[in-house]
Order: sequence, then C-alpha cells, then structure tokens
Amino acid sequence: MARNPRDPLPPRPPDYDAVLVGGGLQNSLIALALLRARPAARIAMVEKDALLGGNHTWCFHAADVPDDAAAVLAPLVEFAWPGYEVRFHGFARQLDSPYAGFTSQRLHAVVAAALDRPGCRLLTRQAVVRVGAEQVELADGSSLQAPLVVDARGPEPAKSRGRAGYQKFLGRELRLSAAHGIERPLVMDATVPQRGGFRFFYVLPIAADRLLVEDTRFADRPELEPAELRAEIDGWLAGRGLQVAEVLREEIGLLPMPWSGRGPLAVPAPGAGPLLGGYRGGWLHPATGYSLPVALRLATTLAAVPTGQPWRPAVAALVRSVRPQVRFAQLLNRLLFRWFLPEGRSDVFRRFYRLPEPSIRRFYALRTTFGDRLRLLGGRPPAGLSLRARLTVAERFT
Repeated sequence: MARNPRDPLPPRPPDYDAVLVGGGLQNSLIALALLRARPAARIAMVEKDALLGGNHTWCFHAADVPDDAAAVLAPLVEFAWPGYEVRFHGFARQLDSPYAGFTSQRLHAVVAAALDRPGCRLLTRQAVVRVGAEQVELADGSSLQAPLVVDARGPEPAKSRGRAGYQKFLGRELRLSAAHGIERPLVMDATVPQRGGFRFFYVLPIAADRLLVEDTRFADRPELEPAELRAEIDGWLAGRGLQVAEVLREEIGLLPMPWSGRGPLAVPAPGAGPLLGGYRGGWLHPATGYSLPVALRLATTLAAVPTGQPWRPAVAALVRSVRPQVRFAQLLNRLLFRWFLPEGRSDVFRRFYRLPEPSIRRFYALRTTFGDRLRLLGGRPPAGLSLRARLTVAERFT
C-alpha cells in the first residue's frame, strides 16, 4: 500500500551509536573506550580543526588510572618515569608515584587510526551549528544521529567569571645543545619568585637533550603575557647552564579553577540534552586542572553500558560519586584564592607535599578519603593564611 503523503515520515534510524562533538581528550578517550569494549561500535567524531587534541601535553599519575582502564590509555603513552620531584624554598621531595604523558600529536595518530574502520567517521574542519540530545547539525547542512551525543568542545570561561581563579601557563618544548641531566619530571619548582599568583615551573625530561618547560601561574585574573613567560623560561634555563638549540613547539593554556558549586563547572547530572563532557561538563579536577582521571572514568562508564541500553542512569550514578570530590576541590580553590594573597599561596602547596604519599596520590586522582580531607584542612594553617587577603579578595570578587 502506498504511503499517504500527509502521514508523518517514519523515524530516521540512528546513523551511529555515538556522535562525539569536539576532538579533545574527553571524546578521544570515549572513542577508544567504546571501540575497545565494542569493536563494531559506530562512532562519528566531529572536530573544527584539522587535527585532534589541539596543541597540548597531558600527564597523569599511575594512581589516576584504574586497572580496568589501563588498556584504554596504553596506546597513547609516549613517555613515562618512575616518579617525580617538587621543590620549594626550604623543602624538596622525590615522590615514587609513576608518572606518564603524551602529546596531542600522539592523541591524533592513535584516535584517527582507531576510527579508520567500517561504520566510523572522523570529520575534521567541520563546523557545528547545533548539538541536540540525539542529533548534531553541521554547517554544510548535513546531520548526524545517535542515541548518545557528547558535547565536549572545551571550557566556557565566561560562565565561571567571578567564581574562579585561573591556571595559566606557557610551555615550550626545547631541544638543548647538550644533555640536561634531569631524570625525573619536576612537577613543581616553586623556588622561583612568586609573582602574579602561585608560580612554579613544570619540567618534563622528554629525552636526554629535550625538555618541556612551562611557567605556570595560579592567578586571580585570566590575562597572560606570552613574551614575559618566554623570557622567564629563558631565564630559568640560563640559571641552570642550559642552552637552547631549537624551539620545537609552544603551548599556551588558560583553565578556570572554579570555587563555586553552581554552573557548568559543577558536574551537572545528565539532562534531556546531549551529555556534556570534558571541561564543558565539569569533568576535571578543579584544584589541579588535571582532566584525565575523571574524563577516563566517564569514558569507561559509557563503554560499560550494553548496546541498546540507556546511558543516563550509569552517568547519573558516576556524577553522584564524583560530585562530592569536585565540591571538596572547589572548597580548596575558594580557600586558596580568597584566603591567601598571591605571594603567600606557595605555603599551601609546600604543606600539601608534606602529606603521606598515598594521600597525595588520591588527591590527584580525585578520590580523597575522609582522612585525607582531615589532613588537608586540619593542623596548623599554612604560613600564608591572611585575614587581609580574606578582606581584600572578598571585596574584589563579591
């Protein structure tokens, strides 16, 4: 029987099992986790730029990665070390937590290869005009449908303005004229002058003659002066007798460090729209800027949902487990930015790195225990605690 043209068209079957909008860390981990759990999964990833991952280096601690997720992350790892160091005025420590990392170039290569299979598509240089609960409309007029749509297009700093501090940094990957002799990452070298907020150098020994050196600030304001930070990096190297033969690449970052429980940086429960992932959905560690631990947990949670089953209940359960950790980290941000003047904030981190190493590991993994929280907040306050800061910063942000 012919169809009456006045009758509504039958529902269009989904093109994919998942459409991932934004080709950063979050959606890359989701794609890898889904394909590992279900090799026949149909996945489309849409990215506005030519390459996935932007221009970044991601690092993580071994404790950030549960045993059942290690296989998802393994193809990405480019470099690894048995531990790392921190340095402050009057205090230094070596920690024996394994540390590893990878670059956006590696991320692009691994994820592009994973999506190069029947039923999957990687669409780069594609602008998105609308992201719905089960449909994504592209600027060329086409659309993609799936029961799972993840919008992970990065942070929206304007939505956290007035309720956040900022982590801002400039990093340079350098080839040196001789071996540098640095064996372990220097996660914090806070022996440098404390200007513009809590300030430290972050140094990764990528090869015998290669370093990634970042000047990082935990600051009240988002403004960043690249020329100043480049000069500071040159000075840090010169002070250690290291000469640059070639600048291989440069990366710049600006991440909100929210202290408010409101808004998109609060890990909202999944609603009727698309799933918000990555920084857009609050899947980050508010007090460190590390996004990998919780982004990986979201990815493996989605991958564990059987084909054809709704994903929202599983994500809602994960949100309930993560949200108390996020709120505690936001409380620490509130104390850091509102109770300490910029020049006194290094005392907070010096005190933190005197904690037992298991507490430090759980803090980075966003899995603190009640005992860890007592250790973080109890005892004698850090030397930089200032009533003047409380009054001064309160006037600035309220």
